[in-house]
Amino acid sequence: MKQYRKKPIVIEAVQITESTFSGPHPNPEHIKGLIYDPIKKQVEIETLEGTMIGNLGDWIIKGINEEFYPCKPDIFEKTYEEVN
Repeated sequence: MKQYRKKPIVIEAVQITESTFSGPHPNPEHIKGLIYDPIKKQVEIETLEGTMIGNLGDWIIKGINEEFYPCKPDIFEKTYEEVN
């Protein structure tokens, strides 16, 4: 198999934490169009592949086509680094 490198693009992302579900609901920091469940502490994200669930610790990534999708923290750490 050939090897490929991910192109260096800058993404926007936010981690789902306890504070995601605290304060007023909807929280002003919530991403419009996503469903935040403060009881289950989950975020429902409609993706091109269907509805996906983001849990505490997961990251919500904004893709290059303005779509959102969840990413597990271990994969996020291996794939992305913060831009200063």
